[in-house]
Amino acid sequence: MTSDNTETVVNDSETASKQESETANTESGNHILVVYFSATGTTKGIAETIAAVTGADIYEIKAAQEYTSVDLDYGDSNSRTSKEQNDSSVRPEIGSETISLDGYDTIYIGYPIWWGEEPRIMDTFVENYDFDGITMIPFCTSGGSGVGRSDKNLADHAGSGNWLKGERLSGSASESDIENWINSLK
Repeated sequence: MTSDNTETVVNDSETASKQESETANTESGNHILVVYFSATGTTKGIAETIAAVTGADIYEIKAAQEYTSVDLDYGDSNSRTSKEQNDSSVRPEIGSETISLDGYDTIYIGYPIWWGEEPRIMDTFVENYDFDGITMIPFCTSGGSGVGRSDKNLADHAGSGNWLKGERLSGSASESDIENWINSLK
């Protein structure tokens, strides 16, 4: 049960590097984006590996109000995340800038599993974008839970896109494990 809501600061060299990467992706026909939400860094690590393996661009979903360790205490029914997960109508505000999905035909979308489901901020994200013509590939991380209904929930909330079956990846998955999973999708 984790999520990450830290804002990414991009310096000039990172911006140039990202622009070069996007140009290379466009020229090679690689129109892939990895979108992820991660509180403790577990999902972030997997997302970064997927981006490296696929040559994808990467986008981090950050909460407007960052989650603290107290917020993430699943043993406390009064913790922020417990309350959010117990109310399927909650939509935490996203603090990261919006992203254009123009030009992407494949999006890997990653998140931790909280209480057997996707974090509500993921619902906020998918409800605010149009995924028509995009293949959506959910992946999640968890200490023990599987994907459950999280992939179906996201597809239902999105209402658009071609959603594939989600995959639970271990936080300790190797690059080889991730490559094998990606290759199994073809």
